[in-house]
Amino acid sequence: MAGYLVDDTRKVTTHRLFEMKQGGKKIAMLTSYDYTMAQIVDGAGVDVILVGDSASNTMAGNLTTLPITLDQMIYHARSVVRGVKRALVVCDMPFGTYQVDPQDAARNAIRIMQETGCDALKLEGGEEIIPAVKLILDAGIPVMGHLGLTPQSINKFGTYAVRAKEAAEAEKLRNDALALADVGCFAIVLEKIPALLAQEVTTSVNIPIIGIGAGGACDGQVLVVHDMLGMNKGFSPKFLRRYANLFDVMTDAIGNYVSDVKSRDFPNADEQY
Repeated sequence: MAGYLVDDTRKVTTHRLFEMKQGGKKIAMLTSYDYTMAQIVDGAGVDVILVGDSASNTMAGNLTTLPITLDQMIYHARSVVRGVKRALVVCDMPFGTYQVDPQDAARNAIRIMQETGCDALKLEGGEEIIPAVKLILDAGIPVMGHLGLTPQSINKFGTYAVRAKEAAEAEKLRNDALALADVGCFAIVLEKIPALLAQEVTTSVNIPIIGIGAGGACDGQVLVVHDMLGMNKGFSPKFLRRYANLFDVMTDAIGNYVSDVKSRDFPNADEQY
């Protein structure tokens, strides 16, 4: 199928996402980490492409998102931007680039924007990172927040279980969401929290709330593209819907290629000069 699957093919901006929330239009968001995948995701009509630090897992094979570096994120984001015409491109700031010193956070944020051409950045955390968020916003860089299960803090949590089920953590999440919205973030990702809490947050702030494992009341949804395309078999959380089974498709295709080479069927007379 060629062309966008949406009516409006104008470049997506942070303001347009705000308009989508106000108009009750859902926001579709997926990850991408390279030029070829970004072209496909953008061409299919996705509104927001996240260059996630999940590249640490998906592309590099690490167990967590912690090892990926600033230089590596810049490489992935630059590759994605080259393949995108319509979607808003958001790049994750990797672990260690914004948690210690707000001044360093602003410098690292400016470097990402200069060297990648992406449209915005995403940071994990609530009130504790507000000073860094404020300086980044003061530099003219749009910021998307991320609350709930924050993978960069996995060693603190010790588990990937659902977050904010207890009253105290739920109350902190509510306060963090309000703080991020008040300081000027243009959107917030809520990951793996109870659906009713996500619904409450979605209605309490005027910026878009993007959910992953946070129920259908959010203003939009995000998934890792390799997960929803079924390119791996080891990750099957409750919230994941697989829209294809590319693991088997690709394995069969490559296996057939190997067989054809071994049997001398490839290349044939029409496939050579």
